[in-house]
Amino acid sequence: SKSYFLLRSIGVKVVWVYNAVFWVMLMCVTVIYIPLMLFGLLGNILTILVVWLRPHMRTSTYLYLSSMAVSDLLILLLLPLDLYKLWRPRPWPLGDLACKLTMFLSECCTFCTILHITFLSLERYLAVCWPITAKTVVTRRRTRAIIGCLWLSAAVSAAPVLVMVGVEDVGREDLGECRCTHFAISSGLLSAMMILSNLYFLVPLCILGVVYSLIGRTLWLRPKSSRRDQSHRNTVKMLGVIVLAFVLCWLPFHVGRTIFSLSLGTGTERQETYLDTNSQSDTITHYFNLVSSVLFYLSAAVNPLLYNLMSARYRHAVRSLIRTQSHAQARRMHTLTVHHSTTTL
Repeated sequence: SKSYFLLRSIGVKVVWVYNAVFWVMLMCVTVIYIPLMLFGLLGNILTILVVWLRPHMRTSTYLYLSSMAVSDLLILLLLPLDLYKLWRPRPWPLGDLACKLTMFLSECCTFCTILHITFLSLERYLAVCWPITAKTVVTRRRTRAIIGCLWLSAAVSAAPVLVMVGVEDVGREDLGECRCTHFAISSGLLSAMMILSNLYFLVPLCILGVVYSLIGRTLWLRPKSSRRDQSHRNTVKMLGVIVLAFVLCWLPFHVGRTIFSLSLGTGTERQETYLDTNSQSDTITHYFNLVSSVLFYLSAAVNPLLYNLMSARYRHAVRSLIRTQSHAQARRMHTLTVHHSTTTL
């Protein structure tokens, strides 16, 4: 009897410590999320404006980067909902349709970013290793068509999410939560989607490894005096850093999702355990998911900073855009002041 009560008191203390540490981590994640979102929104909006308001920036490389900025922008706009779900997983206040659409959009943008990085690297491979072919194959019109196909492919690949997620009552409480449905787990749709998601990460990762190895070999064998090759080297360096940041930020995200998928069985008892809010994953999984979610949003926010650090052309275009907008606003203020003075006289 005494042993039972002793073990029970120890268990209560362990749960209390776990909850306290988890809430502290959740507060730290919130503090990181807010400036990350603001910085990412500003940077990606600047990238889009720079490419579309500066004609000389509408090269195939920057067309890909501006489209990827749109994808990252949408991911960051969904961050407040993700943060809300972390603090209050239920009840979901926006209804079943909003639950499906937000999860679909997040998955679609995830796939789209991966496809953009892959095709952008392939385009650089053609430009460096097959420059004559690239002049005829890589055009702005074709780049825009490819970008449209990438968005369409990402949307089709993410379409199963519309069936997989929904608002379901959890446990004995009549409170709906936006989450993966009982049907998705029992039918194996969740496992199939996790396989597709991992393929979306692993296959492009292999392609990127081969492509950058070939690009590096080609540039190494060429003389360094060529201005064109120097420009290629600068672009490849920038893209290499972007790819490295992508791998480092997204690898924990995919590992965490795979662990989550494997932790769900197909048996009724296991599904009921999953649907019970009092039976969560172990402590390490919780902490890992929090860290991987921060890295996931960091990837969406950090790309404009990398462009600014690695590309003098991008820095010059941003400065030119800001300077032009400042001068335009100053002229408008001067015009309004003169007009007001004239009318008062």
